[in-house]
Amino acid sequence: MNLAPFKSVLALPGVRPLMLLMLFARIPPTAAGVTVTLHVVTTLDKGYAAAGTVGFATMVGLGLGSPLMGKLVDSKGLRFVLALSLLEGAFWVTAPLMDYYVLLVLAFANGLVAVPVMSIGRQALTAIVPEPQRRPAFSLDSISVELSFMVGPAAGVLIATKFSTGTALVVIGVAILTASAVLFAVNPVLLHEDDVVEGPPPPVRQWLRGPMIAALIVPFGATMVLSGMEISAIASLERSGQQGWLGVIFFVMCAASALGGLFYGSLRRVPSGVVLLACMALLELPVGLGDGNVWLLALALIPMNLACAPTITASSELIAKSAPPTARGLALGLQGSAFTFGVAAGQPLAGVAVDHSGPPLGFVVAGLAGLLVAGVGWVLSRQRQAVSATS
Repeated sequence: MNLAPFKSVLALPGVRPLMLLMLFARIPPTAAGVTVTLHVVTTLDKGYAAAGTVGFATMVGLGLGSPLMGKLVDSKGLRFVLALSLLEGAFWVTAPLMDYYVLLVLAFANGLVAVPVMSIGRQALTAIVPEPQRRPAFSLDSISVELSFMVGPAAGVLIATKFSTGTALVVIGVAILTASAVLFAVNPVLLHEDDVVEGPPPPVRQWLRGPMIAALIVPFGATMVLSGMEISAIASLERSGQQGWLGVIFFVMCAASALGGLFYGSLRRVPSGVVLLACMALLELPVGLGDGNVWLLALALIPMNLACAPTITASSELIAKSAPPTARGLALGLQGSAFTFGVAAGQPLAGVAVDHSGPPLGFVVAGLAGLLVAGVGWVLSRQRQAVSATS
């Protein structure tokens, strides 16, 4: 594996501190989902269905709010959006005092104004990394996201079990406020020195077409496939009484994705995001062969997760290249919505299959759905290329 491209990117001014800052800023939001679930189930004593409803309300809020926050970044600036983190922090700090129905409503509202730390990191990287070096940069960013998901949920569970779920919620709020304050002080640049920003922003319909839509479909399909995989893996271990090994399974998935990101970022010529998504989906189909066996399941999950970070990287690279500089925040916000709605689609899809015929069918259904989404993305990208060729 050639690590020279990564060393070159990390040597660029401002890249290392930005990546460290964004890793810290992304950990608290990744801890939110499992912590809220534990709070609703154990502290409020409302059960998993009620906890799932809060999670769904949060995802809808995030899905709708992400492009809104991105557009505000484009028009009002990063510091304006970071100021809204006061509302987000206030929600988390006061969440332990709320009853279930207040928490449900405000969880949706909080999703609408949540600071889009995932897309902010990608937008800031786009601004300080020249286009020829963005593939390894976005690969490192995807690996950073994997690390945040390895740390965040585990930290949330640890604090909730050692102290209380209310304490964990408050810690999340304080961490979000702290990260936002540091970002506010640093105020990273979001436009590259070569970006042309003269004149009014182009109409959305002018750039949201063809390859851009395909680039947004890819993260939707990827998170749909991944969330279906997670539900099926959890069901597989729970039905065999081995749920205590879930941490190992998730570690293997994240580690495989990070390794795939390193390999992808070192390549000069790479397949498109649509092709990578199709590979992910295809490699999920046989995962059910490891049903009930921890080590066989872990091994079966490695191939598809090797394609995870590369798929996300390919999407980010194309969006950064294709979106107008004055609308890059909106475009990356739409990518954030695609991530969110992909999770919202994949979990119930695989869940119904698991309830009907067991975990192996959950893997198959999620994989087939991913192949269908990849096919739609391929058709859209081909249509756009045909238009370009004849125009």
